[in-house]
Amino acid sequence: MLHSKVIMKKHRNLTLPCLPHTFCILLHLFFLVAKGSAKVPAIVVFGDSSVDAGNNNFIPTIARSNFEPYGRDFDGGKATGRFCNGKIPTDFISEAFGLKKYVPAYLDPKYNISDFAIGVSFASAATGYDNATSDVLSVIPLWKQLEYYKGYQNKLSAYLGETKANETIAEALHLMSLGTNDFLENYYTIPGRAERYTPQQYETFLAAIAENFIKNLYGLGARKISLGGLPPMGCLPLERTTNVMGGNDCVARYNTISLEFNEKLKNLTTRLNQELPGIKLVFSNPYYIMLHIVKNPDLYGFESASVACCATGMFEMGYACSRGSMFSCSDASKYVFWDSFHPTERTNSIVASYVVEHVFTQFLK
Repeated sequence: MLHSKVIMKKHRNLTLPCLPHTFCILLHLFFLVAKGSAKVPAIVVFGDSSVDAGNNNFIPTIARSNFEPYGRDFDGGKATGRFCNGKIPTDFISEAFGLKKYVPAYLDPKYNISDFAIGVSFASAATGYDNATSDVLSVIPLWKQLEYYKGYQNKLSAYLGETKANETIAEALHLMSLGTNDFLENYYTIPGRAERYTPQQYETFLAAIAENFIKNLYGLGARKISLGGLPPMGCLPLERTTNVMGGNDCVARYNTISLEFNEKLKNLTTRLNQELPGIKLVFSNPYYIMLHIVKNPDLYGFESASVACCATGMFEMGYACSRGSMFSCSDASKYVFWDSFHPTERTNSIVASYVVEHVFTQFLK
């Protein structure tokens, strides 16, 4: 088990930090902020369950996690609707920028514009770029998240005044994290898209939606935008559990899809930076850091990467995770994944630290 020592390892021309404890990771994030005064007044979030802070609690869907054992390591041990035992990446990112410890859900009535002026999440678990993906479990589609954002801007103008609100929007970091559900929940599961598109054609279809969304954000005044890539989808415990013929290893074809789609998003980022004056669009790629953790869990102090903490750790998430909670692990920090689809708080902190250091440093200057 690693303690205070920090291991730095090279992987595909990337320096991957091996930070064993959440406390050390937070110190690392605060050090980055201390190096310069942060110029990001707010965090604005769009996406799926990777960044949903609880919006799905307030819509009629089964894609929820506002019950035990979710949130058992969150402040107060409360299930907030985050698909995790604790904090999600955007919470750590907000903290890294010297803002609040948590980014609240826009639909949560406990919060108002004074909270949202510093950070807000419009994300909805089980959604995707494709409207057909959000239809599967009746969650908030990406276009609706954009409509909420327009309403938020109006509230922000009333709260701060139009000039200050426009400045806040221009300087705020807009984060996009979605796409996994388009493939695993929709394309490879529900008849329809696979009959119309090859996997590569579907990637192009989704990338076009991402481009249109970014252009819409830009048209509404956003200038600092992070386009999130896909993790190694084939290494999620749910996919490994069903890969019996492959010895329960990562599913190679899903990882290939992640790599292909990420390349399209990376190229899109390069092109839009050339086309849209004043935009600072970055591509945040979680693929290699997540793969490194999954393939080398011991280097990060983890004991399990193939199965999750919640229930049997093989296929449960959401309500199934709750029903099987008696079988859950006692210490989630030893696991890479919390449920069969989502990382633990500790994994989230490592990934957030990596993205802040390697991608977001330009926004900290």
